Amino acid sequence: MSLPTYSVIVPLFNRPQELTELLESLTRQTIQDFEVVIIEDGSSVTSESVFEKFSKDLSIQYFFKPNSGPGPSRNFGFEKARGKYFVMVDSDCILPPHYFEAVDRFLKNEMADAWGGPDRGMKDFTPLQQAMAFTMSATLTTGGIRGGRQRAFQPRSFNMGISRDVYKKVGGFQFDRFAEDIELSIRIKKAGFKTLLIPDAFVYHKRRTSLTQFFNQVSNFGKGRILVGRKHPGEVRPAHWFPSFFLIGLISIPICSYFIPATAIVMLVSYIIYLLLVAADCLRVTKSFYVALLSIPSLFVQMIGYGSGFLKELLG
Repeated sequence: MSLPTYSVIVPLFNRPQELTELLESLTRQTIQDFEVVIIEDGSSVTSESVFEKFSKDLSIQYFFKPNSGPGPSRNFGFEKARGKYFVMVDSDCILPPHYFEAVDRFLKNEMADAWGGPDRGMKDFTPLQQAMAFTMSATLTTGGIRGGRQRAFQPRSFNMGISRDVYKKVGGFQFDRFAEDIELSIRIKKAGFKTLLIPDAFVYHKRRTSLTQFFNQVSNFGKGRILVGRKHPGEVRPAHWFPSFFLIGLISIPICSYFIPATAIVMLVSYIIYLLLVAADCLRVTKSFYVALLSIPSLFVQMIGYGSGFLKELLG
């Protein structure tokens, strides 16, 4: 039996429904030169039945291990994988049918040691999930920080590929969770490997189902950036402070309204203009007034969550 070109590494924790949607999308791939390595990370609600359901349609390895976080779970998967490339996707992602075709076509024209792709919303997602997907990827928000351009691009583990040679030289994830993918991307770059963005190799990323869950997620992202900066000095740049400035400015408005009313009015108008610009951009992308409206609370949660996590870890 020939070895697959790609090994799709999927860590799981109590998410059988998400895995079902992900595996369904993999059955629809126009190129089937891949295997799937599922690592059940100490789940109390396992996905074994989902694995059995798709085992006839896909080449799947399924493993159960004690809970340790996504970083060590992916490392476990690397050791079990048989492919030339390791492809990391989150369980809450859905791959378009052309995903591996896009990667294949790109790598034949331009060799890369590691790559990543964008994430976006899908019309089948709930309106709130579409709004969260937009604000997480939009240029006007922290989506710009995520590096949507080749020069600044850092692959993230919701859509990231590395060669086996990269893994042998650089090793796997060193953080258990919280920006473990950013830290790995930095080490890959420092080791001299070529990392590229493949724009057409995007995934549909569901994110969380509520604003409370979304807040916890982005708060961890903010915390993770500080952890990365401690290990790799210089990796906390001015742009990463933007959500914290957003939060500090928001808190300052009622204080300024008491001492410097004119300044408070200018700040308030600036916030309103910014929110309207983001909502208008969301309307342009999603073609939905409702999703555009939901992008406003989504943006607030994203900025406040990331900013508070960032400042708490910085000062803690």
